Amino acid sequence: MPQFWLKNFGCRASQADGAAIEAGLAAKGFSPSPAASDAELIVLNTCTVTATVDDEVRQTVRRMHRDHPQAKILVTGCYAQRAPQELANIEGVTLVVGNSHKTQIPDLVSSPMDYHGQIEVGDIFAAHDFLSAPVEDAAGERTRPNLKIQDGCNNRCSFCIIPFVRGRSRSAPAEQVISQVKGLAEKYREVVLSGINLGRWGRDFPGRLRLADLIRRLLDETPVERLRLSSVEPMDFSDDLLALMASSPRIANHVHAPLQSGSDTVLRRMHRKYRPRHYADRIAKARALMPDCAVGADVMTGFPGETDAEFEDSRAFIESLPFTYLHVFTYSERPGTPAAERDQVPVPVRKQRTHVLRSLASQKNLEFRRKMIGRKISAVTLDGGKALTENFLKVTLAKARPANHIEDIEIGDLTADGLQEAGLLQVL
Repeated sequence: MPQFWLKNFGCRASQADGAAIEAGLAAKGFSPSPAASDAELIVLNTCTVTATVDDEVRQTVRRMHRDHPQAKILVTGCYAQRAPQELANIEGVTLVVGNSHKTQIPDLVSSPMDYHGQIEVGDIFAAHDFLSAPVEDAAGERTRPNLKIQDGCNNRCSFCIIPFVRGRSRSAPAEQVISQVKGLAEKYREVVLSGINLGRWGRDFPGRLRLADLIRRLLDETPVERLRLSSVEPMDFSDDLLALMASSPRIANHVHAPLQSGSDTVLRRMHRKYRPRHYADRIAKARALMPDCAVGADVMTGFPGETDAEFEDSRAFIESLPFTYLHVFTYSERPGTPAAERDQVPVPVRKQRTHVLRSLASQKNLEFRRKMIGRKISAVTLDGGKALTENFLKVTLAKARPANHIEDIEIGDLTADGLQEAGLLQVL
């Protein structure tokens, strides 16, 4: 039986694609290898959201070919869709498969591959296939599996390459999602729903289906104990969705809404579909309904043309909101996007601004964690004596408990980057 080894780069959606590729290869008689050294086929499922990850992919290809020259190397994913010839030109690459042809990988590798640099890439905007499988490790030890239920994006943010490598927004059918969640609920207590633009689930179907409609069905038709939403665009956190989240103890009190910038003028240049006042309204609504909820955001520093004054507007706006954590990214030029053609902020300035916002995020997270001391919070137990609260805080447990249980945990004190359960002595 031929063996394969697969490595995923990037986001949850990419990991879900990788899980589906693994399942497809297994159905064709391939078996997963624990190490690349034993594999006849190496599959690199790539990301292309930044120049840094592009460089990591190229380095990985060269290392795999150097260390395992006997293996066929297949490169797929977002980088493969964006720049297939660039990857095909790297020594050792056997096959490049774009997202447009990802579902065909099991059939493609079942045929003899005696060529170098074969490319299978088509028009991603013509793609209608939905590739996804739950992300859970082979040993079944993962306690929070991720399920991708939406792919692609119809937005055209001026900095983002993702719509051009993932295609139009498309949704997993409701019946498929319900069936998958039922299966996951037999093994896991918490399931994370994700997508490239998760809040757009259902918009491509006839009628007026919305994400809240799907979640209601999941609550009614599956026994899953907890659902967690990954990232939802701010204006897709409708009053209906927020009210549903607040009303059900089976939905994690966790709101992650990408911000990108708190400057009105920068948001306009980014072609984002909201202004700071709109964003603040959604966060205020979430906190009014769920006073202890986690509030997270993606924030970008150094967007082309960002002035000192615009950055200060963004920093002050972020400081004014009840964020509990931030994912702060330094802007990276993506060829083919409008932003890449604008005047660029010097890299040292970008990095300094990133440092400022990460420091602010740390302060906000510390303030939030302090407020949780003495509270009882519902959490899912993890491996290694840890737990994750519904409002997205890591807790060190006072005594070992089996992973994959949901229970109320009393918070005793702070740790360097999380919380500890009451009854745990601080080890200095």
